Amino acid sequence: MLGGERGGESRPGPELDEEHTMTESVYSVSGMSCGHCESAITREVTAIPGVTSVKAVASTGLLTIGSEQPVDEAALRAAVDEAGYELVGRA
Repeated sequence: MLGGERGGESRPGPELDEEHTMTESVYSVSGMSCGHCESAITREVTAIPGVTSVKAVASTGLLTIGSEQPVDEAALRAAVDEAGYELVGRA
C-alpha cells in the first residue's frame, strides 16, 4: 500500500506548496493513563504554533504530532509539562 491507499481507497493528504512541508514526529510521554490525560496533552500541544495534528495514546505512552515545520522541542516539553506529564523524548 502506498501513500494512504487502503483497500483500493485513496485519501488525499494536505496539499502544501514547496515552502510548507508536513512533518510527523513521535514522542514518548510518561504519566499518561487515561482519556483525560490524552485530552490534557492534546489541548496543550495543539496550542504550539505550527502544530496541525496531535494524537496522544495513554495505553502506549506515545504522542504523535503533525506540523508544518519541525516542532521546537523546548516548546513541546513545556506544553507537556504544563499538562502535568513528562516528555521522555523521541520514540
